[in-house]
Amino acid sequence: MIDRNDIGHRVQDAHGRTGILRAIDPTWEDPSDPPYDRGQRPVAFIWPERGGREWHADPATVTRV
Repeated sequence: MIDRNDIGHRVQDAHGRTGILRAIDPTWEDPSDPPYDRGQRPVAFIWPERGGREWHADPATVTRV
């Protein structure tokens, strides 16, 4: 599992994708969830090393590479 000390470092998610950890939000709410079904959960934001679209993952499933 990663923490705030890993921000800016290379990480790998549970699907084998690697990228740079940009941020961790322990109380993130997905804006695409319906308002009545929104809940807070921890999220790691990962940026692809060679550019592309940032993705998010459960920090418990992300490891530093």
